[in-house]
Amino acid sequence: MFSRRLGRSGRRLAQQGMTAATSRYQCRAWAPLLEAAGQQRQMQRRAYSATGEAAGRAAVATATTAPAGNNNSSTGGAFRKAASVTLVGLAFSAIGAAAAWKMLTANGLGFYSDEESLRKFSPADADDEARRAEATINAHPLVAALRLRPELTESRPHMKMPAQYRARSLTGVALIGPGKVPVPAFTWTEAGGKSLVSVVYVGEDLCGHPGIVHGGMLATMLDEGLAWCCFGALPHNIGVTANLNINYRRPTPAGSFLVLRAETTKVEGRKAWVKGRIELLAEPGEKPTVLTEADALYISPKYASMMPKIH
Repeated sequence: MFSRRLGRSGRRLAQQGMTAATSRYQCRAWAPLLEAAGQQRQMQRRAYSATGEAAGRAAVATATTAPAGNNNSSTGGAFRKAASVTLVGLAFSAIGAAAAWKMLTANGLGFYSDEESLRKFSPADADDEARRAEATINAHPLVAALRLRPELTESRPHMKMPAQYRARSLTGVALIGPGKVPVPAFTWTEAGGKSLVSVVYVGEDLCGHPGIVHGGMLATMLDEGLAWCCFGALPHNIGVTANLNINYRRPTPAGSFLVLRAETTKVEGRKAWVKGRIELLAEPGEKPTVLTEADALYISPKYASMMPKIH
């Protein structure tokens, strides 16, 4: 009897021992997982804490710097401050530009008016070829008729440039002089960029073939003349060449007086289309000989307000 009880007790103890051993084994197996889970929860708590601290700092900064009111009022205040700074900057820029322009003009560096341009060239200081060309142009009936038309404004466009600017100009200096274009062209423009007539003398030293004016010279004349025509129709009175098409009808003899005629045919915003031609200066009653014809497109750049008003 006693032995049976002892056997049962022994079996219970053995079972309890096995259960305890199993528990210890399970604890050892789960320990790394539990430790990793604990570390993860600790990292999450730290992250939440850092986020909360950042949010708190942002809230304190907003409360400290923002005026009382909602977010819209804060945004509006910032916008008004930025607008005020911008307006102040523009005002000082305008004052600076006006002062610079006044200083340039006072030192002879400003761009001259149409009327002033007519007095900037002195035939007395030129050679015989220039004096003869000047006298012939001024005495021609076409020029006299153009000067009687009140809707036209006379000028010498290249002479509007100050000497320092003109010194680097192809058509203002490089092509001007004895044997080339001895006197600056006379030009008559119609208000609003509607039409233009220009008279010029081309000498013997601008030839492609002997005795024939170079086609590039004629292209340059057309490019500038058609541009001058439409400037008055474009924003800020200036434009750049987008397209130029030329048809050469007859050879242009060197040593000739030439007439350039142009007409603005269409204007759309910053774009202007112009057509024109170069012909020999004809005597009264004679039909002019057309030498070249052209059509072109000019565009006023978006930055035109920053460009100097040359013509």
